[in-house]
Amino acid sequence: MLDLLIQHVNLPDGRRDQSVAVQDGRIVEVAAGLQAQAHETLDGQGRLLSPPFVDAHFHMDSTLSYGLPRINQSGTLLEGIALWGELKPHLTHEAIVQRALSYCDWAVARGLLAIRSHVDVCDDRLLAVQALLEVKKTVAPYLDLQLVAFPQDGVLRSPNALHNLKRALDLGVEVVGGIPHFERTMAHGADSVKLLCELAADRGLLVDMHCDESDDPLSRHVETLAAETHRLGLHGRVTGSHLTSMHSMDNYYVSKLLALMAEAQLGVVANPLINITLQGRHDSYPKRRGMTRVPEQLAAGLTVAFGHDCVMDPWYSLGSGDMLEVASMGLHVAQMTSQAAMRQCYEAVTTAPARLLHLDGYGIAPGCHADFVLLDARDPIEALRLRPPRLRVYRRGKCIAQSQPAVSTLHLPGRPDSTAFRS
Repeated sequence: MLDLLIQHVNLPDGRRDQSVAVQDGRIVEVAAGLQAQAHETLDGQGRLLSPPFVDAHFHMDSTLSYGLPRINQSGTLLEGIALWGELKPHLTHEAIVQRALSYCDWAVARGLLAIRSHVDVCDDRLLAVQALLEVKKTVAPYLDLQLVAFPQDGVLRSPNALHNLKRALDLGVEVVGGIPHFERTMAHGADSVKLLCELAADRGLLVDMHCDESDDPLSRHVETLAAETHRLGLHGRVTGSHLTSMHSMDNYYVSKLLALMAEAQLGVVANPLINITLQGRHDSYPKRRGMTRVPEQLAAGLTVAFGHDCVMDPWYSLGSGDMLEVASMGLHVAQMTSQAAMRQCYEAVTTAPARLLHLDGYGIAPGCHADFVLLDARDPIEALRLRPPRLRVYRRGKCIAQSQPAVSTLHLPGRPDSTAFRS
């Protein structure tokens, strides 16, 4: 007897009226018209059954800290970094853990079951590292939390950053991070990329660098990142996050750069909500959007994911952990409105980030973990349009979150009160 049988669901790849059979926490069969005995049987009624949402870029050590110790008045990246520097001495282990666990609850309720979080290592106490390692262990039964050792103040610019980064890796942080555009000079930035990629290669780790998060078209550290990836044989193991300077670069140079990135099999994470909020702050009009060149990167064969980046912290005052909001913003900013492009935006918060995180057993296919989300929508495009409730969220075949459909009843003159629709 099966543990779980979900019938009459549509899948993101276009297959309709499918059934998904689950045994011992894994999917054992996906086909149309499956009939079998199961301890639990669910009729999906033609709704979308999706693999869980994945956030490839987040800062969980700062999440839900909005207003502490003050609010970012200019709305700029640099004031956000300065504000975080003011807050760090006042952080406590307990507060970081509590805020992170609260955010993880938000995430699970919205079907977000895997997050890559950068954690600042420039505090000699490694307070945030210790706190998020504790959170990682706590949430492991229901959420995959992957941590990046992130030298927020620059691995060369901050006195003990390199030592602290290595300490964080020794404690169990899995990914090497960096921020070359925040080093003192362009040359130092390039040196930091080389240093950090060599460290990752020596330890057999993944790399994810904040790279060229700037409106400056001459901020070209992603070029060095791609070159070092190729030199060290790190193909498919390195991600460049943000890459907002590409928005302002000369088209001829970008044509060369995209080929170099593709040769290195570089992953890319754009952060639509945050990139369009922080970038272009020095412009009058026309005002740049700031988000990297997503359609062009996809056309070059790169894996491109969307990240939430921030929720209620020194850089961003909004957010709820809803990756459909992130994908919807990415769709609009990149003008990806064809049917195929909208589906790519959905993939940018599901399958694409799962590849960047190297998640094991991800997907809706026999042998994969029975992790999935039932949405009150018929297909990915309707999900992007409605951002509907996640009716059920499953982890290893067990329902861990449940929501009711959103239905509105109208009371309009001359029409029956029973007029209702999904809202």
